[in-house]
Amino acid sequence: MHKKILVTGANGFIGTNFIHYVLQKYPDLEVFNLDALDFEISRNNHKHQDPERYHFVHGSILDKDLVSDLFKEHKFQEVINFAAKSHVDNSIKEPEVFVIHNTLGTQVLLDIALKSEVEKFLHISTDEVYGSLDFDSPSTNESSNLLPNNPYSASKAGADCLVRSYHKTYQMPCLITRSSNNFGPYQYPEKLIPVVISNALHNQPIPVYGDGLNMRDWIFVQENCRAVDMVRNQGEIGEIYNIPGHKEISNIHLIKMILKLLNKPDSLIQFTEDRKGHDLRYSMNGSKLEALGFKLETSFEGNLQKTIDWYLAHQGWLRVKAIAA
Repeated sequence: MHKKILVTGANGFIGTNFIHYVLQKYPDLEVFNLDALDFEISRNNHKHQDPERYHFVHGSILDKDLVSDLFKEHKFQEVINFAAKSHVDNSIKEPEVFVIHNTLGTQVLLDIALKSEVEKFLHISTDEVYGSLDFDSPSTNESSNLLPNNPYSASKAGADCLVRSYHKTYQMPCLITRSSNNFGPYQYPEKLIPVVISNALHNQPIPVYGDGLNMRDWIFVQENCRAVDMVRNQGEIGEIYNIPGHKEISNIHLIKMILKLLNKPDSLIQFTEDRKGHDLRYSMNGSKLEALGFKLETSFEGNLQKTIDWYLAHQGWLRVKAIAA
């Protein structure tokens, strides 16, 4: 008998890669994907999956009736919650949308999963909940204060607190992962790396906030999926696990790396007014995850080239527009 899990937001960037990973790794797993399809092109992300082990449900985690009916019908043993609005600029323009989807949506899912007595609830979060670090500050760990600086990261921090509260109050078997910036195949062209690739290929200006010195830690999406799966299987219930990529690099340096790989000039770079509440640096300590046995298996440079090659082979992704804010 197949083990049934619900993966929310699994037509999104990281969720898509996670489903590809687990369906290939676990032949006894049956995956149900609940996704609102904010991007039309993502409809095809799983078109080659085994229909006996993969099932798509079009809908939102905010739809209580739909989610309740799914749990009643399929009796999921695990929930992995990737569903989230994630674009910081959009959250600055429409913070209410992010609070409703990311915080309230997580609460709806938690409540129904609790009543259904799931064996495990794994919530996917972000390093942005820790807020901004100075260049010389030590990396954050899982006990660091949550100090979000924009509506997106605040909505994710709110969701994290709700997940923790359900574990503490109801003894619900919950886990949380917080990863650094992901990159790789299937990432939507609103994010930095696809934007740079797209604009460079079309010889269009590449906008850079402020002086471009803001630092981000990067992890290849497939490495993150492997780490999430390790936490799913080996993580201690009630705990939080950071998933860093151990590749801190400034935005301007990263952009110049991509331009060099595409044989495009740095003159395409165009500095713009800085983003409101722009965090200077993210950096996480990953020793807790490493204690489970996790080690990065691939190089940042090789994965960046692999990502560029994927977009060159799938240029339709570089022209797609969101169909929902």
